[in-house]
Amino acid sequence: MAISSLHDPLRSLEEGRWFKLICGASFQNLPAIRTLALVYSLAGADCIDVAADPAVIHAAREGITAAQKLQPVVQPVWLMVSLNDGEDPHFRKATFDPQRCPSDCSRPCVSICPAQAIAFSEHHSGVLEERCYGCGRCLPICPIEQITTRSHPATLEAVAPLIRSGQVNALELHTQVGHEEAFQQLWLRVQPLLSDLKILSISCPEASGILDYLTYLHQLIAPLPCPLIWQTDGRPMSGDIGDGATRATLRYGEAVLRSPLPGFVQLAGGTNAHTILKIKSRDQNAEHPTSTLSGIAFGSYARSLLQGLQSKLEAQPHSSYHLEDYPALLTEGLEAARQLVEPLKHIYSLNPGKGAA
Repeated sequence: MAISSLHDPLRSLEEGRWFKLICGASFQNLPAIRTLALVYSLAGADCIDVAADPAVIHAAREGITAAQKLQPVVQPVWLMVSLNDGEDPHFRKATFDPQRCPSDCSRPCVSICPAQAIAFSEHHSGVLEERCYGCGRCLPICPIEQITTRSHPATLEAVAPLIRSGQVNALELHTQVGHEEAFQQLWLRVQPLLSDLKILSISCPEASGILDYLTYLHQLIAPLPCPLIWQTDGRPMSGDIGDGATRATLRYGEAVLRSPLPGFVQLAGGTNAHTILKIKSRDQNAEHPTSTLSGIAFGSYARSLLQGLQSKLEAQPHSSYHLEDYPALLTEGLEAARQLVEPLKHIYSLNPGKGAA
């Protein structure tokens, strides 16, 4: 089973070939997480970002280990967890009372949910919490407006031992403009773990005053004992909607690149199969090309590519949910993942000045 050539994740960042899979800060479907980690590790991912939940981390680590057993020369894969400094759409889940749903409701919430996290059956009605990752698409579509969200906070204490033991290699801090005090409090708790990290990432949505806020964050955290990534989260959890979803993160990424902020810049939020094509087009036409981007993170779109595969796996009689036990399904999943990974890993470097093909 051929895979990408061996690369260290840090080298991928330096060369503009960094690929991060985002499983979701609130996504807790353990069989699906194991499958995603297995397939994208084989396809050449550098980093897998998961919820700060020991069970989720264990499932992702199982998937990475399974990939390494299948292909001993698979490149190193860093496992990242996400933490937040306050209310954040990545750290929430939908909730509603199915008993209040009218009997004649067409249930548009079911069809619009990209994670198949809403069901009405004899076994379960309502939100399947382990599948919900907080995208919020069901909220405005409910005819009686009863769907709300509840916070699903992540705790550093739950994952600190896994960081110290090396099972988790990277940390991502989610913040927003105006969260200075909240970020300071989170940072005080994170600092003792910095020496155990391969890399630190800061994710912040675009907003008025964003560059001033990121500058403040850098002044607060510098100097760091590890490299830093700025994750420009342009349009969170929207990559599976359409090709236009990627425009916001490109615009945001360009703004950070033009700033004097040190560190790697990695796109996220709305990224999909069209992202690299749009980067190439802008590089050819823009006054300030995006050629020094370091990488791309793919979330909802990357997960959607394997959603049908996971359904097939779970439909197998007496399934262990171990994809490697079903070679035909594994091949199918790997082919789908490579369609997303290989243009970045093998065809196009976001930073042609370093290691371009």
